[in-house]
Amino acid sequence: MIDKASAVEAVLERLAKLPVGDALDMRTYKRNRSVLLHKTGADTYTVTQDGFDHAVYSDVTAKKLKKLLKTLLKKEFPRSTKIRLYTLDNFDPTADRPRMKEL
Repeated sequence: MIDKASAVEAVLERLAKLPVGDALDMRTYKRNRSVLLHKTGADTYTVTQDGFDHAVYSDVTAKKLKKLLKTLLKKEFPRSTKIRLYTLDNFDPTADRPRMKEL
């Protein structure tokens, strides 16, 4: 779990080190809302929003990702202080989303 205040910087650091094809899953404490960041290329990402709104942002560059993350954090995690962060190895976007343990 990471602090929401430092989440954008922590996520961008992890994404830079992440191999192509892997993904990061950001979830609330209750695990009922999420933002999935899938690294599709050396500098491109696919962002899937699953919470209050459902949207997919394709071919997002690293420059645009920072602003998009700030917007999505405000929208999806408005009252959260901690965010769960999971690394998904060899992520397959055509398969069903991974189920996390529910409280």
